[in-house]
Amino acid sequence: MAMVEHERDTGRATSDPAARKEVLKRVEQENVRFVHLWFTDLEGHLKSFSITPAELEDALDDGMGFDGSSITGFNSIEESDMVAIPDPATFQLMPNGATKVGRMICDVVTPDGEPYDGDPRYVLKQALARMKSMGFDTFNVGPELEYFLFEDDKGTETLDEGGYFAMTALDAAWELRNETITALESMGIPVEYVHHEVGPSQHEIDMRFSNALDMADHTITYRLVVKEIAKKAGYHASFMPKPLFGENGSGMHTHQSLFTGGRNAFYDADDEWSLSDVGKAFIAGQLQHAREISAVFAQWVNSYKRLVPGYEAPVYVAWSRRNRSALIRIPLYKPGKEQATRAEIRCPDPACNPYLTFAALLHAGLEGIEKGYELPAPMEQNLYHLTAEQRRERGIVALPETLGEAIDELSTSELARRALGQHIFDRYVEIKRKEWDDYRVQLTDWEMKRYLSVL
Repeated sequence: MAMVEHERDTGRATSDPAARKEVLKRVEQENVRFVHLWFTDLEGHLKSFSITPAELEDALDDGMGFDGSSITGFNSIEESDMVAIPDPATFQLMPNGATKVGRMICDVVTPDGEPYDGDPRYVLKQALARMKSMGFDTFNVGPELEYFLFEDDKGTETLDEGGYFAMTALDAAWELRNETITALESMGIPVEYVHHEVGPSQHEIDMRFSNALDMADHTITYRLVVKEIAKKAGYHASFMPKPLFGENGSGMHTHQSLFTGGRNAFYDADDEWSLSDVGKAFIAGQLQHAREISAVFAQWVNSYKRLVPGYEAPVYVAWSRRNRSALIRIPLYKPGKEQATRAEIRCPDPACNPYLTFAALLHAGLEGIEKGYELPAPMEQNLYHLTAEQRRERGIVALPETLGEAIDELSTSELARRALGQHIFDRYVEIKRKEWDDYRVQLTDWEMKRYLSVL
């Protein structure tokens, strides 16, 4: 059921006829009653509508129309007609239902069949097209999404007080995680690693790395499955970056590598860090443009409550081989594991839009390769222990401290404008500026307790 690869990566909404026929055959053989069609809005919220098998063939061939004016970041009501065309390569059965339901992820196009430049999935496809034009075949990513489990969605009462790698009685959600893994694997998402995280009732399930487009599709599926399994058990799963004061927030550390002809373009056996010139320039590009694209990989007001010193979240723009306080870490090279050479960027959070995040990260890295950016020396000491003056002496800058600062950086970034495209760039800046403005005029409990009685 594989789609023609060049069509998937360059943003065309068409698919291989054989793949479409295979989906129709599976739906009939497995007695599927409904098919969910998925796409995301600008902020990465999953959108869905359902069709019956009788409508499926037409949907695969011509797409299904919908009103885009009600989707965050899409067109205004004057030009709101949109078409969702299912990608047959993404067909999977939804888990654990009495009624058999399938799902496919869609490309959004205009009524005349052209790719819609407000579709986040198209933005990622355009980034992959740039990558291929530069001679690379694949951008592999492996995100590690952390999340919290709470008693309900009304508060933050945790289920356990377990810490990192906790087990048995301290980990109340061990069976819940197992059920989640089973559901993910049933939808074609291989799981590599699972454990309790540092915070109370905090968890991590790591998907096995894949190409960026498939992984973005996996990520939106992962978030829904985690939430649905938790809800079925009577709990609430949250990917909010910083839900608990005084505890570690939830990140989405993302492992990245470029491949050409099955060979890892980041690896060089003769280099002291086992990094090729391509790998170094890619990392240099992400470091140089990190502040500009911060509003993409950390897109919420709450994201910047996580990105503070002292809670294992990276703040300072530097790289290292072992130092987890750096923005980008190079996992230790192991002989015979050349294909695993990669760069782990630690600043994204799990509430990002994965299509836009992977696209922005890829563009930043490609910019470094294309323009020959020089990689600075690694910072192997704990950056949190340096004074502000010592960081200035070493030329180490920090990520933005607020969403407002991040949007100011993004709004002047030519790289971000090219990466997101003019439509999404303008709408994204507008939407996020409004979010920041809404937040900054609020009065908080902290202010009232701090000031009311003394001022």
